[in-house]
Amino acid sequence: MKNKKTEANICMVISKTFSGLNMNALKYLLPLWISPLTGVTLRCTFAAIAFWIIGFFVPKENTTRKEKGILFLLGALGIYGFMFFYLTGLSKTTPVSSSIFSSLQPIWVFAIAVLFFRERITKMKIIGILVGLGGALLCISTQKSDDLASDAFTGNLLCLLSSMIYAVYLVLSNRLLKSSGTFTLLKYTFTGAAVSSLIVTAITGFDAPILAQPIHWLPLGILLFVLIFPTVISYMLIPIGLKYLSTTLVAIYGYLILIVATIVSLSIGQDRFSWTQMIAILAICIGVYLVEIAESKDKKSPVSTNQQT
Repeated sequence: MKNKKTEANICMVISKTFSGLNMNALKYLLPLWISPLTGVTLRCTFAAIAFWIIGFFVPKENTTRKEKGILFLLGALGIYGFMFFYLTGLSKTTPVSSSIFSSLQPIWVFAIAVLFFRERITKMKIIGILVGLGGALLCISTQKSDDLASDAFTGNLLCLLSSMIYAVYLVLSNRLLKSSGTFTLLKYTFTGAAVSSLIVTAITGFDAPILAQPIHWLPLGILLFVLIFPTVISYMLIPIGLKYLSTTLVAIYGYLILIVATIVSLSIGQDRFSWTQMIAILAICIGVYLVEIAESKDKKSPVSTNQQT
């Protein structure tokens, strides 16, 4: 089991590093080379096809029709909803601000555990949540729209909503993994997401100048990176982490997204250094740390519910 946990931690490091680079790659593409909703469609459809193809080469996993239906709905609402708000928000704000809200996922995971799974509430957890949310509100209320963020306020709100939806996906997929295999989860959730995205695209239209002639090799290469690494490979690695690590610990790896996106964004000029952003980042990190420390103490306590989130 120890080796499995080490493998799971390595998978999460790789997955979240790709996710951090994904923010910078998508910011380059959106909305000049591809519209946000078309980007969601390409990611979900490409991933669904890839997971079904890969699924033919892995051992068959036993899953009931009801479980497959639940996974399909989880993808249609959870994964698609997350990507819908995430890409739309990122197109309006900066990668650093977007990654700030991704770091809030452990707090949402705990809030879901409290509301639906009777997670124990402590003073430290409440303080952690308030500090983390204070950091998020600071980022939302102080960032101004400029040449790097066309509508920072709206973009930040959408990214905040996307982090909440993804936390729900983390909690539910963690519980569904107990009865269904990794590739069954990936195949059916992304099939659901692909169906939702195709329906929306049929209504809103397909907008991808990147695929028009003549071929623009740099944007196309960046798009292929997004489709293969942060989408297919990253999502293949997440269930491994969910299987052997607590959902909260998996969510905490979202800090890597923040670190990678911040370093790359400041290096290539996708964002500017801001003290308010740095304070927001610090507040969220402290808030999540307090929640995680409180949860660890609860698990060691004899009156702990031992409920993994």
